[in-house]
Amino acid sequence: MRTGLYPGTFDPVTLGHLDIIKRATALVDRLVIGVAINRDKGPLFSLEDRVAMIEAECREISDSTGCEIVAHPFENLLIQCAHDVNASLIIRGLRAVADFEYEYQMVGMNRVMDDTVETVFLMAEAEHQAIASKLVKEIARLNGDVSHFVTPAVNKALASKLAQS
Repeated sequence: MRTGLYPGTFDPVTLGHLDIIKRATALVDRLVIGVAINRDKGPLFSLEDRVAMIEAECREISDSTGCEIVAHPFENLLIQCAHDVNASLIIRGLRAVADFEYEYQMVGMNRVMDDTVETVFLMAEAEHQAIASKLVKEIARLNGDVSHFVTPAVNKALASKLAQS
């Protein structure tokens, strides 16, 4: 069984993330969505909320592809998380050249720590390349329409969360 790890903060999960997840299921039998606990980023949603959103949004993808998809919170090094979930493949989504520069450095460091774990880059589909969780949150905070960037359930969760603050 080939296990892949797709890490991120997913604050919130976007259509771009879901596009990468769906396409990654063609590469692996089991896809672990590594939900990063990154206190420095100051996430809008709690870890529990982000995990629940991932699980809900990925249920249909898992059912339609036959790939097992699980959410796994992590706070350690990415390469250690890959070991923890027995992943032989790390999946990273790319939107722009700037993403590649950062990812290129990370791959090099990860290869030094463990050269048995491969990294695969997937480009987001053209209609999703500009989507970034940070921008989605900013648009939502300013009462803009984010329905083109997230699912209806995530849109509702965003509106609810922002109404509380």
